[in-house]
Amino acid sequence: MYRSFFVLAALAAVFAITPQATASVLAKIDLSEQRMHVYVNGTMQGSWPVSTARRGYRTPTGSFRPQRLHRRYYSRRYHGSPMPHSVFFYKGYAIHGTEHVRQLGRPASHGCIRLHPSHAARFYTLIRQHGSGSTRIVITR
Repeated sequence: MYRSFFVLAALAAVFAITPQATASVLAKIDLSEQRMHVYVNGTMQGSWPVSTARRGYRTPTGSFRPQRLHRRYYSRRYHGSPMPHSVFFYKGYAIHGTEHVRQLGRPASHGCIRLHPSHAARFYTLIRQHGSGSTRIVITR
């Protein structure tokens, strides 16, 4: 009888740990709203203004996973522009910090999703903590 109790207690402990082991990060970017909402395990961690593609450019829509992360990155395509805390999610598109914070909240980029540097750092840190495989980036119009 005691053995059954300990087996059940051990199983309960394993199942209690499982949700933490499968932590998930969800970034929802609404292009028409120019806003990014970030959730961890369903709890909102932030709602931040972004800048996405201006006229003549595009920000891809769909569901993505981070492909690579760079704490410091400089654009090869756009004259070495700084892209701190870059999270590349599709081809050359990334979510990253910007020094052009006055433009946040309206389309202004060549297609990347720009964030305030502190918000980009927070998003980058959440992905590093929980893993790229547990992160989903959803971009809608």
